[in-house]
Amino acid sequence: MSETKRKHFSGEFKAKVALEAIRGIKTVNEIGQEFGVHPTQVGLWKQALQAQAASLFDAKRGPKPVDPSASPERLYSEIGRLKMELDWLKKSPASARRRAPCLGRHCRTPAADPAM
Repeated sequence: MSETKRKHFSGEFKAKVALEAIRGIKTVNEIGQEFGVHPTQVGLWKQALQAQAASLFDAKRGPKPVDPSASPERLYSEIGRLKMELDWLKKSPASARRRAPCLGRHCRTPAADPAM
């Protein structure tokens, strides 16, 4: 068996060949010979271009919808609320009891430091 590699064509090349086929000036065989592509492949690319041409113009124009969660006022208010919660938790006596004991070497506990 012969081991030939498949040809890979870029989208730009396929579009160029398909547009040439849509123009209808040359036959599919002539286009295939000119670009070095099988005529069946030219026909398939032409059909694909015609099928997808309508979707190019389906996109609605106008400004993109704005994400309300990204508004600066909302973000600043969220930051302020979180700061207030953090301050409250730092001052709360119940949160002081929940803190984990210091495990670092810079902690000064009465049992570890005779100077205390």
